[in-house]
Order: sequence, then C-alpha cells, then structure tokens
Amino acid sequence: MTRFVQRLRAPEPGWTTHADVVVVGSGIAGLTAALELRQKVDRVLLVTKGLLSSGSTVWAQGGIAAALDPEDTPEEHLQDTLVAGVGTCSEQAVRTLVTEGPDRVRELVKRGAHFDTQADGSITLTREGGHHRDRIAHAGGDATGAEISRALIAQLEAVRNDPGIEVIEHAMVVDLLTAAPDAEGRPGAICGVTLHVIGEGSRDGVGAALAKAVILATGGIGQLFRSSTNPSSATADGLAAAFRAGAAIADLEFVQFHPTVLWEGSSALGQLPLISEAVRGEGAYLLNAEGQRFMVGQHELAELAPRDVVSRAIVRMMAQEESDNVFLDCRHLGGEFLKKRFPTIHARLAERGIDMGTDLIPIAPAQHFHSGGVLTDLRGRSTRPGLYAVGEAACSGVHGANRLASNSLLEGLVFATRAAKDAAAVVADGVVTQHEPVNRLGPSALVPATQRPRIQSITHGGAGPVREAVGLQRADIKLERLREQFHTDDAGPMPQVAEWETTNVLQASSVLVRTALAREETRGGHLRIDFPKQDTRWEVRQAATMDADGQLSLMRVPLDIG
Repeated sequence: MTRFVQRLRAPEPGWTTHADVVVVGSGIAGLTAALELRQKVDRVLLVTKGLLSSGSTVWAQGGIAAALDPEDTPEEHLQDTLVAGVGTCSEQAVRTLVTEGPDRVRELVKRGAHFDTQADGSITLTREGGHHRDRIAHAGGDATGAEISRALIAQLEAVRNDPGIEVIEHAMVVDLLTAAPDAEGRPGAICGVTLHVIGEGSRDGVGAALAKAVILATGGIGQLFRSSTNPSSATADGLAAAFRAGAAIADLEFVQFHPTVLWEGSSALGQLPLISEAVRGEGAYLLNAEGQRFMVGQHELAELAPRDVVSRAIVRMMAQEESDNVFLDCRHLGGEFLKKRFPTIHARLAERGIDMGTDLIPIAPAQHFHSGGVLTDLRGRSTRPGLYAVGEAACSGVHGANRLASNSLLEGLVFATRAAKDAAAVVADGVVTQHEPVNRLGPSALVPATQRPRIQSITHGGAGPVREAVGLQRADIKLERLREQFHTDDAGPMPQVAEWETTNVLQASSVLVRTALAREETRGGHLRIDFPKQDTRWEVRQAATMDADGQLSLMRVPLDIG
C-alpha cells in the first residue's frame, strides 16, 4: 500500500521571521484568536491565504446560535446540539459551547458587530433547522458572516501599527515545522510553519515563521468535491499539513451536504450559491416535481429537521423521481418580505433570473461543512505539542456526526478564545520554548494542478452524499494510484500554490475515503446505503494518524477527551 508523503516539495525557505504564536487563517476563529493573543503575548503573526476578508466566515448567511433569549437556556441548546450530532458529540465540548457562547456573542457586539435588533434594542432572534427555540442572531438579514468579519477586521486594522502583531496576506502555509524527537523518541513539537507569500520585497516566496505555538484556523474541505458552497481557498491545507506532521485527524467521514444549494445544472463546478436554512426557518417549503411537500410526516420538524435528515430525504426524492433537483417554495412569504429579510440571497438569485417572490427555486444538496478536522481537546490542543486547531479545521467534538445549524460561528468564537488563552499561558509560563526545526525524512510530493478535477470527481463519486462499499473501494484504489504516481522527489511540476493545494486535496480525500469505508453504519452526514442503520459500537470518534514510515492508521477514541 502506497505510503503518504510527510512533506510537500518546495524550495528551501529564503527568509525567516519569529513570533510567539502563529495563527493561520482569517475567518472568525483566526481573527478572534489573533485579537485575543495580542493582549497576552509579545508577538503574534497572523497569516492568511488571501486578503483578511477572504475567510469562509464572510459567506455565512444564516447567523450565530446562542441562548440569548431570557426564555431559552444553554441546556436546551445543548440538547438540540446533541440530537443533531446523532450520538457522537462530546458532551463536554457542547456544554462548553452553549454555556460560554452567550458571553462570547456579547463580546463580539462590544467589538463592533451590529446584529439585527428589535424596536427595544434587543437582538432579533430567529429559528433554523434542529432548533426548538428562536436563538439565531443575524445581521443584515442574511449577511451575518460578512458583518462579523467586518467588525473583527476593523479591530485588527486598528492595531496594524502595533509591533506586537503582524499580518501577512496572500500567504499559503506549505507545511508545519517540527522539532527533533525527544529523549524518549516521542515526536518533536510543532515549532512554526513554512509559507509561500505572493508579493514583493523581502517577504516574497517561501519563508519560515518560527513560533512556540501554531493555531490552525484554515477552514474546511469543500474543494475536495465537485461542487460546494465553500470558497475556492478551502483546499484542506491545515488538515493535510497537520496530518503530515503526525497529528491525529478525526471524523473526516462526517461531511455535511447542505440541503438547499442552488441547482445550476450537472456541469456546474466550484462554489455554488447557498440558499440559507433561515429561508426555511421563515416558513419556506420543499416541493417535489409534482409540487407536493415531501418533508411532512418524515420528521416532526418537517422542513426544519436537521440537515442530514433533509438532505437524505431530498436524495431519496430525486432518486424516486429520477430528477436532478427538487424545489424550494417561498412564494407565499411575499416578495417584499423576502427582499428585506434576505437581500443577499435575493440579489444572487435575481442575477440568475430567479425571483424568490414568484418563482420556485431549483435546489439540490452540495458539500457545505466538515464536522471532522484536527483532533483537539477543550483547549484546542491537538495531539502534537505546540499545535492547536480551531473552527472548521478542528474536530472539537461539538458537531458529532452532523452540525446543528449556526453552531459553526459560535464554535469559532468559543474555542478560538480558549485556544488563545491556553497558548498564551504556556508561552508566558515558559512551558513551551522555541525549538529548532529539523527536516522530516522520506520523499516529498507534488501533484499537478491539472489532476484536481479528476480527484474531485473520484471523491464526489465515492464519498458524496450517498455512499456504499463498492464506490468507496473504487475511489480508494483510484486515489492510491494517483498517490503512487506522484510519490517521488523527481522533477515534475514547478512548486507553486495550485500544485500544493492539489496535493493537499489528494491527501485529504484519500483519508476521507478510507474513514468513510471503515465506518460501517449510517449516521448524520455519513450515509451508507449498504449499512443503513446506526451501530452503537460506532458512538466514538474515528481518528487517523500517519506514522514515521508514512503509513495510515485508524483508531477509535472516546467522545470526551478533556
């Protein structure tokens, strides 16, 4: 079986910088971590792949969930989250989320985020799928992520001249730097990153950022699939880098396919327009080709059932009708209301000739969110010393097998704050010191960017919304052949962003397919038609690691890891 390579082929670093902590990513998790760290350590470096405003957070439409209503309670939020997670959430992590969440949202308001409010000034709260209370705070109707991103970036811009914080934009992290093994032979600590900067001057090209700790907030894995709601930058960079550095990654098989993504034809690729769950929260219906509602009677919440339930029902209906899509009907809500409540969605649909107030909207499930990621504890610590992960890049245990709507922004806030606090404490207390990086042994790899559509097609075909052993085994064989073909240090394509991204996509896809093949049950975002029932033996997290020889190992770990 072909080994996984432990590093990407890249030029030697041409420059070096130092920081106490490096934060990678500029979504809600990365920005929050950087702002928290600035107050607690001497030097923070924030690295982002594009502009500060290009993180996935800006695309979040629905809102942020928290028990802010006096009649709501964290306990009720906890129960809704556990139900959506289908028996595989860490109750410790969820309890942390729902109890600390309201205060984190209030702090976000203090940082300048403007949520939609009622006449008395209180935050307007709405409902989304899986919630039994109105607890979704939103901004600009359907532009919550954009408003949160704006507020946090404004805070960061205000301290741009602070010598204690540096921001490097247009910088892709190539690999994590690791120290030598300790006296007992255990893997060395993570001690920085190599990154490629697209720009001018002394920070152009590949460099090394040395640090006592690294916090990954690199977002999701959408570009592993043919179609996704994720931005083009979501190529699993942090996940793959952590895996190559020996960190455990967990629950990769739990991929959330959003039920209501605009259907633009079978040839549509890349980032597709999302029709927020909040539209169904306001009363929109799902209709089949005959114009009949089909969610009624399938779940007590009908169209507001958890996303995996709705996606599964849509897939069944499309198979039954032999169609490519179903329809979202919000015509009865009124054109003026829809335009005011969902201005962003309304405008995007209008650009495509669809009027929410008068037309049925063709929709189908597409990849949206990843419940898995780098395995972390309640402080955001990974299984490798010096490495943290937060937000969608992490598997904190909050989401289990299926994320509850609008819990993702809250997770980013809560656990980024916790990770920053912990990283700052171990740096200040001298628990971690700056280590010198060493070269990891073994060959490096580089997959041509031209192979990406092929990898995406293989992954989507085998590990898409509906899975079975035959398709997963076929995908596993094809992906292994690609890894074998490009498992070499020989001359090949020039090391550059597109090739590094494609190599990350191949590695992450390979692990995802293996974990999906191993989990022989149906649970949440993991639908196996050959194993249609849940199996209590699988009420665990499934972790994947790579040993020093590049071999993949799968293991089951407890839901609560502290």
